[in-house]
Amino acid sequence: MVTIVGYRISKNKSEKEFICLELQGDIEMVQSLETGAFYATARKASVTSTFSEETALGLIGTKMPGIIKRVKSDPYDYMLADGTVIKLAHTYAYQPENAP
Repeated sequence: MVTIVGYRISKNKSEKEFICLELQGDIEMVQSLETGAFYATARKASVTSTFSEETALGLIGTKMPGIIKRVKSDPYDYMLADGTVIKLAHTYAYQPENAP
């Protein structure tokens, strides 16, 4: 299951605004490669929608069947909280339950 945890207003190339729903998957325990300690995390992804801002606000907390899946992408730079820039070649995307 995934949960709608928020939304944001985005713009397309022609500056038209639309709503993106922010999704969060179930909790996962991940082991740090540096320290070996485990920590709790959850995968996050966003999906575009046709909803108004008011509707999106009302959807926060809604659970939907599916998962957030790691998918390969073109390499890109990502800045960590401490300012370190790393290169990633994956992103996360929502996959509905029973999707091919």
